[in-house]
Amino acid sequence: MTNKSDRSSNNALWGHKWGYADTSLKINEDRSVIMTGDRYALSGYKMPYLIPYIEELLDIKIELKDVLEEVKQAYITPPNCNADFTQAIADLFPAHQYSFEDSERLLHSHGQTTFEEVHKVLYSQLERLVDMVFYCESTADAQKLIELAIKYDVCLVPFGGGTSVSCALKLPLTETRAIVSVDMKRMNRLEWIDRENLRACFQAGITGKQLEAELRQHGFVCGHEPDSLELSTLGGWIATNASGMKKNRYGNIEQIVENITLLTPTGVIEQIAPTPRASMGMQLQNLLFGNEGNLGLIIQAVIKIHPLPQVTKYGSLIFPNFDLGVKFLYEVAHSGFIPASIRLVDNNQFRFGQALKPKSSSILAYLDKLKKFYVLKLRGFDPQQMVAATIVMEGAAEEVAYQQTNIYALAKKFQGLATGATNGQRGYMLTYAIAYLRDFLSSYYITGETFETSVPWSEIQQVCNAVAQQLQELHRQYNLPGKPYLSYRISQSYHTGVCIYFMFAVYIKGVEHPEVICGQIEHSLRQTIIANGGSISHHHGVGKIRQDFMKDTLSPASIELLRQIKKASDPQNIFGVRNNILAESDI
Repeated sequence: MTNKSDRSSNNALWGHKWGYADTSLKINEDRSVIMTGDRYALSGYKMPYLIPYIEELLDIKIELKDVLEEVKQAYITPPNCNADFTQAIADLFPAHQYSFEDSERLLHSHGQTTFEEVHKVLYSQLERLVDMVFYCESTADAQKLIELAIKYDVCLVPFGGGTSVSCALKLPLTETRAIVSVDMKRMNRLEWIDRENLRACFQAGITGKQLEAELRQHGFVCGHEPDSLELSTLGGWIATNASGMKKNRYGNIEQIVENITLLTPTGVIEQIAPTPRASMGMQLQNLLFGNEGNLGLIIQAVIKIHPLPQVTKYGSLIFPNFDLGVKFLYEVAHSGFIPASIRLVDNNQFRFGQALKPKSSSILAYLDKLKKFYVLKLRGFDPQQMVAATIVMEGAAEEVAYQQTNIYALAKKFQGLATGATNGQRGYMLTYAIAYLRDFLSSYYITGETFETSVPWSEIQQVCNAVAQQLQELHRQYNLPGKPYLSYRISQSYHTGVCIYFMFAVYIKGVEHPEVICGQIEHSLRQTIIANGGSISHHHGVGKIRQDFMKDTLSPASIELLRQIKKASDPQNIFGVRNNILAESDI
């Protein structure tokens, strides 16, 4: 079920699964694991330690031939066609701009939320599918499509890279109108570039990978690097209020974007021209960040750009425990030498990274043994407690040198040990490859999810401990086999707090309705986060899986104001995806 537009290229996508079709993980007869293809640092070598690590942490035994079978033929409901609308589309647009094909409809009816969407696509069925897919190629196309949707009362759902992990693409079950998925990926051009003022205008359907490649040809970079960089789109970043790994240097998406063009049923929302900053009263543009498809189609955006950095250097550190690592991050965050990216992983994630390494040759194994002797014996690090930080420093040579000198000097204050640029680069780049692990493990009855939050510095350990304790309790309550897995990392640091990114997994063999149970677990863990001082989300967004936490986030009057803005700009609810505060019961 790959995206039709990508089938003939080297960038063919899995479609229903994550990422590129030439990349997956396989277990060999000797129980080592290999990643196919050659896209990532993990590709092409045997990983003998991964399966033993997973079995130890989950307290299970993976049987190579005991595989959870995917559905052979997905159940596809017939399209609910609006005959007049369909005829109008056929009269105005060429056939390659719309589709009723089952495979395309299924592909455009879900994101990448593990339990609510991907598990159902692979192993059961989705409850509701889009009825038609429309491939938008221009602003004029978008305007005409909205006009027809208003005239014939059709529901439109914007679709970018399909990487949402908040059920933002899950379709409302109570929607009786025809639902059209508006695929924006053909609107992927650079409109203009302003070299002197360091800004550029891109169409909203461009992916992060395409955007950076285009800018590099002109000697520039945007620097927004979410984990989904290869697949997610500029419009999707805005719609979810996204964050990237190098936000320290380049900003989160709300600091990167200077102007947004949004087409709504009542007209165009945008500033007349981008400005560095303006005091113009209330700024509607700020409401467009995080709109999650509720208000209209994002057509294009003006973004800040930067000259290509002179130097990019990676680094890595290990600390005896998570507490010392957090204290180090606190000092860095309030210093004058903050790197482009710095992330701290807990012991479970640190050990996971080690499990992804190949078996060393004799001389490398000897050197590894010496390093372990120094770290564990001479320095007294506990392998069950030690944590790691990966660092990316970017900019002018003098700037990077200054950061490097001061960061490593500061690390010594907290017993940190430098572990080299190679480990730092590998740890940073692993982010793009690890997402494939979910689909690999799901076939062996292991399912999991990622979720994130922002918390004040003072609440970090409390939130982490509370989530770990609640997961253990829920695992017992649901009588799940084995043990639960939880790991976390601090992926972004701010003046007042941090983003904590969690990963959890459970073994589901023999469990009835695991997608329901696991969804309930994730929901309960989010409750625990909020009860202990964390936010509803840091960058994944609200979508539908966190809708009922909005009352813990905004005051009633704030929620009502947002609903009234929706009604004013879209009185027919043409953009009826019903994310965030616009839950099904509210319209």
